[in-house]
Parts: sequence; C-alpha cells; structure tokens
Amino acid sequence: MAEQGQHNFRDTIGTLNEEGKRAWVFPKKPDGKWYEYRKYVSYVLLIFLFSAPFLKINGNQFLMFNVLERRFNIFGFPFWPQDFHLFVIMMIIGVVFVILFTVAFGRLFCGWVCPQTIFMEMVFRRIEYWIDGDRGKQVRLKKMPWNKEKLKKRVLKWSIFFIISFLIANVFLAYLIGSDQLIRYITDGPFKHVSTLISLLIFTGVFYFVFAWFREQVCIIACPYGRLQGVLLDNKSIVVAYDHKRGEKEKGRAKFKKNEDRSVTGKGDCIDCFACVHVCPTGIDIRNGTQLECVNCTACIDACDHMMEAVNLPKGLIRYASEENIEKKAKFTFTPRLKGYTAVLGILTAVLIGMLFLRNDIEARILRLPGQLYERKADNIISNVYTFKLVNKTIDDIDNVNFKLLSHKGTIKLVSNNDFTVDGQGLAEGTLFIEINAAALSGDKDRLEIGVFSGDKKIETTTTAFLGPRSYK
Repeated sequence: MAEQGQHNFRDTIGTLNEEGKRAWVFPKKPDGKWYEYRKYVSYVLLIFLFSAPFLKINGNQFLMFNVLERRFNIFGFPFWPQDFHLFVIMMIIGVVFVILFTVAFGRLFCGWVCPQTIFMEMVFRRIEYWIDGDRGKQVRLKKMPWNKEKLKKRVLKWSIFFIISFLIANVFLAYLIGSDQLIRYITDGPFKHVSTLISLLIFTGVFYFVFAWFREQVCIIACPYGRLQGVLLDNKSIVVAYDHKRGEKEKGRAKFKKNEDRSVTGKGDCIDCFACVHVCPTGIDIRNGTQLECVNCTACIDACDHMMEAVNLPKGLIRYASEENIEKKAKFTFTPRLKGYTAVLGILTAVLIGMLFLRNDIEARILRLPGQLYERKADNIISNVYTFKLVNKTIDDIDNVNFKLLSHKGTIKLVSNNDFTVDGQGLAEGTLFIEINAAALSGDKDRLEIGVFSGDKKIETTTTAFLGPRSYK
C-alpha cells in the first residue's frame, strides 16, 4: 500500500471519532452511470418487495414465512413442517451461493440487492436530500441552533420517515402472517386485533430506528455478512478498488495543477480531491484499500470518474477490479476455489430439484396409539389401533379419502367415516383400526404398507408397525 495509505491506517471503525463517539456520516449525493444503474435495479427490487406477499400462484402466496404456524411459501410452492428437510437444503444452498458470489465479486450483494442498502440509499437518503439538501447543507443544518426552519425540516423528515417505516412494517407483517390475514385485520379495524397492532408498531419503531438513526451502522456493526468478507475475499475477488499503482506512481498523490503533465512529473493520477470520501455512505477512504465498511455501492467510482473527466485524465482510477488485476493486470479467472464452491452448489441444487419432484401433494403419517397393545378378536383376528394425520399441501380439496392395506390381507376401519375430505391447505386427523388374521403375520412386529386413496386413485403410500403375539411368528 502507498505511503498515504499507511499514514491513514486505523484500528477502529470509520464511524467513530477520536473521542470514541459516533461520527455522523453526511455523504454527498451520488451522481453518475453506476448510480443510475443502481436506481433501476433498486426500483425493480422495491416493486418486487412490496408486491411479492400480495402475488399468488395457484392460490398460494408468492412468498410467505409464517414462522408461528410453520408454513412457508417459496415462489408459490407451499412448504409445511413435514418439508423442513427441504427448507434446510434451500438455506444451505443460499449460504453456499452467498459464499461463492462473495469469493468472486465481494460485497456486490450489499451495494446492489440488500434491502438495507436499497431502503437507506434509494428511499430514506433521497428524501433527506430533498428536504435537508446535499452534504454541505446537511452539515450546516446539524450545527444550526433550533429555529423555525430547522424544526420545520426535522418534523417533516421524521414524519415521512415514520410513515414509510409503517408501510414497510405492514409489508413485513404480510410476509409473516399472510397478506389475506393482514387485509382482514385492516378491514376489521386495528382495535379488534390489539396484539397485531402492537406488533406492527414495534416493527415500525425498529425500522424507524434503523433508517433514521442507526443507518450505516447496520452494515458495519450488526450485519454478520460484512465480517465474512475478510475470510472469503482473496486477491482474485472482484471488488470496488482503488488503482494505487496508477493513483500513486513514484511521487504519490498531489493536488491538480492546470496544464501539468503528470507523466513527466511522476505524480499519481489521484488529485487528492476527496470526492470519493465525501460521497461514501459509510465514511471511508477507499484509497486505503478494501475495508470492513465498504459495501461496494459504486458511489466512489462515479465521483472519481467525474473528477478524472474534469481534469482530462483517464477514468477508472477507482473501478471494479481485483488486487491481482491492479498489481499484475491479470484478468478474472475461474479459480479452483470457485470451481469447488460451484460443484457443491450444483450438487445441492440437483438434490433439491430431485426431492421437489418426489414430493407428494399430500403427506400421510399413521402411528400406533402410544401405550396400546394389540387386541385378539374372534376368528384369529389381531387388531391394532392407530392415529393418522394427513396434510394437504395443495389449495384444492381432496375428496373421498380412504385407506387400503397394500402389503397384507386385512381391513382398515375408521372410527368416524370410511371416506372423508381433506380441505385445501388443511389437516385431517383421526383414529383407525387395522385388523389382520394372525396367520398372515410373519412375526410379533410386522411392517405394513398402507395406500392413501382419493376414490380409486392412489395419492400417497406410507408405512407403520403392526404388533402381534409372539406365538404366531
């Protein structure tokens, strides 16, 4: 690292001052090619985020994470507690994908896709620029004593922040309890569901606290993903990087002088304007290298390109590049490490797809009633009592449900009715008796195969244990 970078070495996060207090960040409003791209991506993601819980596929909410009832919808596919193994595999796939993506492209996710960054930079920060003005005006407003102008701007900004936080909390609740349930609560009136209203206000308070006060500290202090980059990144990872070879050269950085030929003087292309520092939403100097606080938001790239263009120097002094690219001009390569992560990701994805194809629309479980032994009946008949539970994972009712023994000759008798209906996305429970002639048993504990039918159509197969007397082995 260049000499200036060594002088700026620090052992604390960038948002703390010398007294250990919080140094409030007032970033300059970004402007440039990359910022425009980020706006388009952010608006698409915001539309998706607000609409996803209200979209339905085959009657299923597009995305839902109902932790309380342990019901999840992923891209319109419902998952129940019985599908927990599938959910675990999906989570592992997500973790491996994040690792693979981070090794290849650093914290690109943080700057472009993370909801925290999108809301902070593309919603709350833009409102702040509109009300308080750009960086200089915000600094002056903070130092200004409380007067009519400051009070008016603060009340207006905080009120809008609260309203947006309230809207985000409603959408967040729609993901948790389902959009239909949320709409019903709203139409019923808030005071008929006080506990939900209290939860909603707590969520609102959390979001308001995060976006109005905690801000970039979420990425620096709270988010574990930022800490992972120090472990996952290597000198081949593509990150937002400062080309210190070009920026420093022999004599380091220097202020711009008109009509100066830097190729002759030996000065670096960095004109030490601090434009990249002023625009950074986490308050760091990217010229000191990759740092914990950097979320790869590209604001410094746009700021530096604008200054390079103004002084007739080539753009790209700060750009997406790897350390190896800056040091050796090496191009991005698919390293063995990336190949290994890709192979693991491919295997896990193939396993998940296979399990999804094998997944039935109805989940059946038949278990012997705990503590009950077999019963001997007339004509050498042995009877066991069971409880059954059927989960319908579809939105359609399943009619005329009945059970048949597939592995043994015998009868199945339901306590209530022989045929019943399982409601769409519903649960059916009950008790049944299985009766088998002792001569058909091979031991004191046989495995039975039972078919679940809808009319004459078999929709699921399950197994259970059947107890009999030892003398009939």
